[in-house]
Amino acid sequence: MLDGTISQTGRIWHQVQLTVSANGYTHSVPFLVCPIGNIPAILGMTWLTAEAPLIDWQQGLVTFPEQAQIASEEEADSDPLANLPPQYHEFATVFGEEEFKVLPPHREYDISIDLVPNAKLSPGPIYGMTDAESKALKQHIDEELATGKIRPSTSSAGAPVMFVKKADGSLRLVVDYRKLNEVTHKNVYPLPRQDDLMAKLRNAKLFTKLDLRWGYNNVRIKEGDEWKRAFKTKYGLFEYLVMPFGLTNALPPSNTS
Repeated sequence: MLDGTISQTGRIWHQVQLTVSANGYTHSVPFLVCPIGNIPAILGMTWLTAEAPLIDWQQGLVTFPEQAQIASEEEADSDPLANLPPQYHEFATVFGEEEFKVLPPHREYDISIDLVPNAKLSPGPIYGMTDAESKALKQHIDEELATGKIRPSTSSAGAPVMFVKKADGSLRLVVDYRKLNEVTHKNVYPLPRQDDLMAKLRNAKLFTKLDLRWGYNNVRIKEGDEWKRAFKTKYGLFEYLVMPFGLTNALPPSNTS
């Protein structure tokens, strides 16, 4: 036995299930019943493997890693409008996935591009891409065509496209509209002063920010100006029907909307 004495009982015939608590950690452990001298219990390799405790051999301490618990999935509300005031029912689908997948209508703040006199737009080059970027480009084109936010183009212009990595490692498509912006008549508008904006919040107790998904994609391009936003890829020439990123003069209509 552990204390050096010889056991006289022979084979082990019994097993019990006991609850063990240590350092706030409780678990159920099976024990074999046998004489082990002055030692009350032995936690062997089976327990060490199952519980994976952290052992500090110098300090003689045993701790247990925190156990992350997965929250149970909540069931969908069968009647989501039940607790919503009736006057808001008509807006129930405004932020829905299906609402985003359709082309928005023309409105009074559609985006237009006014070119400087005698400006000429010419097609740009096709930039090289990795296999991953080519796959992402094809997927983007297919998705935007399906929602009607781009369409095949016969424009005499055509800006090149590229990808940049986001902070999370995913890819963001960028249309290089620098040549277009160079010949666009600039709309010089005043930006709001930061101290004026902060003054409006001086006595506020609640703050909120409405962030529309792909906010730019909710603003249409003025009818007849779509050809100016054409972009060129190895999969063909396309033009945006909604406002893309990278355009000069895009901010004021965005704020108006």
